[in-house]
Amino acid sequence: MKMIYPILSIILAPLLFGVINKTKAFFAGRTGQPVFQLYFDLLKLLRKGAVYSQTTTWIFRIAPIVGLVSVMITAYIISGALSFDGDIILFVYLLGLMRFFTIIAALDTGSSFEGMGASREAWFGLLAEPALFLALFTLIKITGYLSLSGMLGHITPEIWNKYGVSLIMVSITILIIFLVENSRIPFDDPNTHLELTMIHEVMVL
Repeated sequence: MKMIYPILSIILAPLLFGVINKTKAFFAGRTGQPVFQLYFDLLKLLRKGAVYSQTTTWIFRIAPIVGLVSVMITAYIISGALSFDGDIILFVYLLGLMRFFTIIAALDTGSSFEGMGASREAWFGLLAEPALFLALFTLIKITGYLSLSGMLGHITPEIWNKYGVSLIMVSITILIIFLVENSRIPFDDPNTHLELTMIHEVMVL
């Protein structure tokens, strides 16, 4: 059963994006896009061909594949389908590998605008990744487990009673990292195209 969860997470990821947009539209008093709009967009994009700049190399072509494979492997680690002592290090470095290839793919275009976005992405990664490591190492110290699934599966009420303050700090840290990595306010706003708010999106453009 654990093998199915990572596949479902990839399939249902666009649905979560649709729910987020629908919820934001509701609170803004708008109708908003259909919940399944991203699925329609993906199907439309898959029917189109790829256009590559003449300045790009194989790095630009392989970067999306590396990113997708990295996400799929991390999904297997989170679900426990791929679990071993020290998998937490693999988990973090797979996300770092995805970031690295996204950055060098942006630089590979030879555009100064993409270079600015790559620099900004590297800077935010430099701030976020040490915080993530510290949060995860704190969980290792508290639970005594070196695997991500074992660690998260053994945070019991007794652990909360004993290390409640530390776990609250870890939760706040991970929440802030989520906001950074998902381009959310106050670090970014995915609904605008202002230069100062574009962290991840500028490389995609």
